[in-house]
Amino acid sequence: MAIHRASVHSIHWRCLLLLLLLTCVSTAAMKTPRLRVMRRMKDRKVGDMAGTPSPKADYNVYYYNQTLDHFNYRPESYTTFQQKYVINSNYWGGANSSAPIFVYLGDESAIDDDIRTTGFLSENAPKFNALIVFIEHRYYGKSVPFGSRDEAFRDASTLGYFSSSQALADYAEIILAIKKNLSAERSPVIVVGGSYGGMLAAWFRLKYPHIALGALASSAPILYFDDITPQDGYYSVVTKDFRDASESCYNTIRQSWSEIDRVSSEPNGLSILSKQFMTCNPITSASQLKDYLEYMYCEAAQYAFPSDDSVLKICNAIDGTSNNTDIIGKVVAGVVSYNGNSSCYDLNASNNPSDSDEETDDGWDWQTCSEMVMPMGRGSNDTMFEAAPFDLEAFIQGCKSAYSVSPRPHWITTQFGGHDIKLILERFGSNIIFSNGLRDPYSSAGVLTSISDSLLAIYTNEGCHCLDIVQSSPDDPNWLVMQRRREIEIISDWIKQYYADLAANH
Repeated sequence: MAIHRASVHSIHWRCLLLLLLLTCVSTAAMKTPRLRVMRRMKDRKVGDMAGTPSPKADYNVYYYNQTLDHFNYRPESYTTFQQKYVINSNYWGGANSSAPIFVYLGDESAIDDDIRTTGFLSENAPKFNALIVFIEHRYYGKSVPFGSRDEAFRDASTLGYFSSSQALADYAEIILAIKKNLSAERSPVIVVGGSYGGMLAAWFRLKYPHIALGALASSAPILYFDDITPQDGYYSVVTKDFRDASESCYNTIRQSWSEIDRVSSEPNGLSILSKQFMTCNPITSASQLKDYLEYMYCEAAQYAFPSDDSVLKICNAIDGTSNNTDIIGKVVAGVVSYNGNSSCYDLNASNNPSDSDEETDDGWDWQTCSEMVMPMGRGSNDTMFEAAPFDLEAFIQGCKSAYSVSPRPHWITTQFGGHDIKLILERFGSNIIFSNGLRDPYSSAGVLTSISDSLLAIYTNEGCHCLDIVQSSPDDPNWLVMQRRREIEIISDWIKQYYADLAANH
């Protein structure tokens, strides 16, 4: 999910960088997290992705003449726009062999980002002789209706066609069109997605089982709606990650918020903090600094890759200061360790994204203000952060101010379910892998218990956000290798059973 205007970016945004935060208007009113498979790369390389070449050369780019509105029959519903998708046929066995098709369902970013970071499809396609397809989500990247971004994002009248249900219908149309064009009607389709895209993959299998044989939903917090997951679930996992790394580090962070308030309230206090944190611009308020630190801690926890454990890096720096270092000095050491040595640190960096990130954030702003309402918050004593309970009324007012529409906080569970998920899904659901890493704060809202023999939960204790679907590395730990191997074994079984059923019926 994705949004960040300076006013909207707030702590939660930071947490999800990812998936990170925020939605539109007032920070106080709109603390809604966003999701993302990888952290924002910016000028730094992340973990196993360092030095990885772009695989874009292996993909052919296409545009589908997509229907604007799949669910109404008004004249404007028949308007079309160009939706981007890409195909890699290097490994495909062809339609005659009914070779499978792996489809990555785009999330809240341009599809090029997914191609660059997601290795699961290309690394496993040779084993299955599979065709690889990446489909961009409407209103992101190049897949923008109404001729331009300015017009598409003009107001709620043009944004009203921007929803997860419309996106799923887009994917259905494109997949069927590809199969028809390639005479591959009998080729089984496996859909894959991570974070918000993981939600879409699971929902696509439930809504379009005649199109997708199965789904891999990586780090999909499909239970972070209504009251299914405790509001503090995300922040509780961030807290646990830091506390597991170091009790003293956890205590330092927990005590730092009041210390920042104390220093900022002194004469020239903000100037003192600006000097201590070596900020590129003067700190304007204690909340600005605290938002920045929350963002850093949450991002570090969500994307704690085995080769680049940012939580441990921050805590080692905090704990490694001299005995006479005060709390502020310890926190500064953590900032320097996480960001690297620099002449100054920009507290607004996360609120000044690149052009592509800004487009992504604008889109997620709308999505969270319409249907993707994830009530994330925390009380006064349940995490290492300050209290910030989710305020639905304030959230609604913020969205109304931004878009003149009210969010529908119960629509996702109405449309896709979520309550009593085991009781319901085991009756009619099948062939979905819910994968998670328990160090990922979003795992607090993931499916962590298998529901049936074909609705399977696979998780690792040390894994982070979407780790199983990003590009692999020779240095990957054995537990990660085994998680990916298990996922492939399950998908292989689905496809074998499909071929057996196909042979028996023809």
